[in-house]
Amino acid sequence: MNRSCFFILMGVSGSGKSAVGSALASKLGWAFYDADDFHPPANIAKMQAGIPLDDADRAPWLIALQALISSCLKANRPGVLACSALKERYRQQLLAGNRGVQIVYLKGSYDQIWSRMATRAGHYMKPAMLQSQFDALEEPQDALVMDITLPVDEIVARILEKTILARN
Repeated sequence: MNRSCFFILMGVSGSGKSAVGSALASKLGWAFYDADDFHPPANIAKMQAGIPLDDADRAPWLIALQALISSCLKANRPGVLACSALKERYRQQLLAGNRGVQIVYLKGSYDQIWSRMATRAGHYMKPAMLQSQFDALEEPQDALVMDITLPVDEIVARILEKTILARN
């Protein structure tokens, strides 16, 4: 079967990257990775304090994520990564040398995502920082775009329909 060996689910915080990504990985029997787990403690502390990350903060994080994707592809271990990847240069860095990666953009309005974040407990990314995410967002031109108002199972089905299943 001709298929992508790796998916990156991207979007602002609260767009459903972890929920959709873990459901997609489960459906495929692939590994799931949450980019939040790869942030160094200093980045997490900064976000918990309500301070948006800058490019210098993100640099080692992006290097680690690119290496993760690369090692999975080289070992023929398909996977799904939930990662904000808000800027085009971040996505290009993640894709560098990594063929077989499909980017899926989980798109929603500020108000939709704000309401989700306001009810989310225990996450270090606070709703007050959402505007900084939208300010940084450079919508991808080469990604599969999914509407976050759809149920998770329907988003997963559409991703599979438009990528893997469409190629069989």
